[in-house]
Amino acid sequence: MKQNKTAVYLAGAAALIILPLLLQTAGNAWVRIADMALLYVLLALGLNIVVGFAGLLDLGYVAFFAVGAYMYGLLASPHLTDTFPAIAAMFPNGLHTPLWLAVPLGALLAGGFGVLLGAPTLKLRGDYLAIVTLGFGEIIRVFMNNLDHPVNITNGPKGLNQIDSIKFFGLDLGKPLTLGDYTIASVSLYYYLFLVLVLVSIVVCHRLELSRIGRAWMAIREDEIAAKAMGINTRNMKLLAFGMGATFGGVSGAMFASFQGFVSPESFSLMESVMIIAMVVLGGIGHLPGVILGAILLSAMPEALRYLAGPLQAMTGGRLDSAILRQLLIAVAMISIMLLRPRGLWPSPDHGQTNTKS
Repeated sequence: MKQNKTAVYLAGAAALIILPLLLQTAGNAWVRIADMALLYVLLALGLNIVVGFAGLLDLGYVAFFAVGAYMYGLLASPHLTDTFPAIAAMFPNGLHTPLWLAVPLGALLAGGFGVLLGAPTLKLRGDYLAIVTLGFGEIIRVFMNNLDHPVNITNGPKGLNQIDSIKFFGLDLGKPLTLGDYTIASVSLYYYLFLVLVLVSIVVCHRLELSRIGRAWMAIREDEIAAKAMGINTRNMKLLAFGMGATFGGVSGAMFASFQGFVSPESFSLMESVMIIAMVVLGGIGHLPGVILGAILLSAMPEALRYLAGPLQAMTGGRLDSAILRQLLIAVAMISIMLLRPRGLWPSPDHGQTNTKS
């Protein structure tokens, strides 16, 4: 049995390593889809800490994604040196903050915003908590959109461009890597970086789930009053859940900014938060394999349905827009799945149950 598991893990690892090299033969667009799927997996894992483990409905999770992206964008683009002469004088060669500093700063700032959001919502539950977090997400987006005057910090709706690609150990992920006669595309290099981050995040989430902190979160999710009666500090546990989940969002935001080379407020709309929550719920709330499956399906499905929406548009004589048809197909698929599998595609086998075996 143990040998079979090892063989499965090795086969899965080999498939994940080979995947981008196979996809890039069909075009870099397919590798970009895989890259974005991994970023959404990272976001879904972070939101699963808040929603799945602690049971706190967060509709403003995209705000932490935005904070991480803008933090990296400001520290790795010419915007601050072009706007503020004092910063330009301090950094005559440009503000090219290294990865080792920019990403932890983005994670730390996003985690701080997570605690800032959690502090006033400690006594709120259900719909009220959802409304407050929704408002927080919109506030961050509006701030990013309007902080271009009187002092231009975020460049407003025009966004930040010329953001540096990630560089470490002399390797620039923004440029293809040539090994002999074979060239590995830039998007494939980013794929491997995102894959490593996702694997590390899975290990962290799994260890958290099995730890005393994870058990405390699940106790709060099932019955907060009973958890408090058992001596769990629900205030600190909730703040920790918000902070930990937000940290994942900050890291994925920094990765997104470096990958795209451009960020603007349009990338962090309410629809993004809804999609991330849908990934968690659709896959199986609180169950790591289910969350990963939901994130991959919902991030890749819109792209795959492009090829189905075109023929359907032709069948209607072009009267229906292909983008609208694609959204309609996604909605029908999600409704069908939730009707057939109300607990998600891959729910936790022991959700809400305790192990009574000694």
